[in-house]
Amino acid sequence: MPDIYLSSPGVRVISDFKQQFTFLRKINSAISFTILLIFFTRIYAESYDFYKFSSLAKQRHGEEAYKNTVELEQLITNLQTASESEKLKQINDFFNQKIDFAEDINLWGKSDYWATPLESLGRQAGDCEDYSIAKYTFLKILNVPNDKLRLTYVRAKVMNQDKSVVLAHMVLSYYSTPQSEPLILDSLVSEIMPSSSRRDLTPIFSFNDKGLWVGASSKSKGPSTSHLSRWRDVLVRIQADGIN
Repeated sequence: MPDIYLSSPGVRVISDFKQQFTFLRKINSAISFTILLIFFTRIYAESYDFYKFSSLAKQRHGEEAYKNTVELEQLITNLQTASESEKLKQINDFFNQKIDFAEDINLWGKSDYWATPLESLGRQAGDCEDYSIAKYTFLKILNVPNDKLRLTYVRAKVMNQDKSVVLAHMVLSYYSTPQSEPLILDSLVSEIMPSSSRRDLTPIFSFNDKGLWVGASSKSKGPSTSHLSRWRDVLVRIQADGIN
């Protein structure tokens, strides 16, 4: 009879073994998922502590600043698997739209102040250095290699009351390879273009958090933090905001 066979010791042992095996597989899967989650969260957190960043934005600058950081976090999440060209476009557009141009003296009461991305988003304003610093910082968070990115001081020809004038200006340059012509991410021109198309710009020197280059030279003059005190200072403050 079926009841006799189902209740026999051998069948019960096999049934128990199958149940235990299924249970262990579920446990192992859960543990594996948890380990992977911790692993990837740790990688992400080593470069960007969103909780700290957004909390400081709300504490120092209010609800609107907090909303901007949440929007930025969503953008970063969406761009994790995007191409580098798409990352450049989206980050360039985001900060050009979120930050209004303002002179340092009016914004910070100083003739020259380099703001952190948190400060720029908090005030929703900044000058050319602040746009470039924010774009550089978050492209690095999106795993665009540091050696492809340089903040570049230029002389920019602009029109002022129907007259052409030359101003000191900063842009972010992107090199797809060390020998490539750089693409220019700018706050004056929204479109990302190769440097040869930006005849209004003349490079003076460029830098990232590793080196400093003069003009179009491919040879670094040494650590940028040894030569640029404002750069050294803003990197320390960016780290204090939750970004390494």
